[in-house]
Amino acid sequence: MANATVKVTLVKSVNGRLANHKACVKGLGLRRIGHTVEVQDTPENRGMINKAYYLLRVEG
Repeated sequence: MANATVKVTLVKSVNGRLANHKACVKGLGLRRIGHTVEVQDTPENRGMINKAYYLLRVEG
């Protein structure tokens, strides 16, 4: 499980959201609604996912 990854998709707009939630979405590399990225399953990335969970869909 050294290279475990998760797929993260932005499913809601970041307009009008808290600045630190927008920063978490940007930090994960998501740019637009429907954009999917694969990120390492690290505590740092999990923290960003948990903070903005209501904007995202997570697989894996």
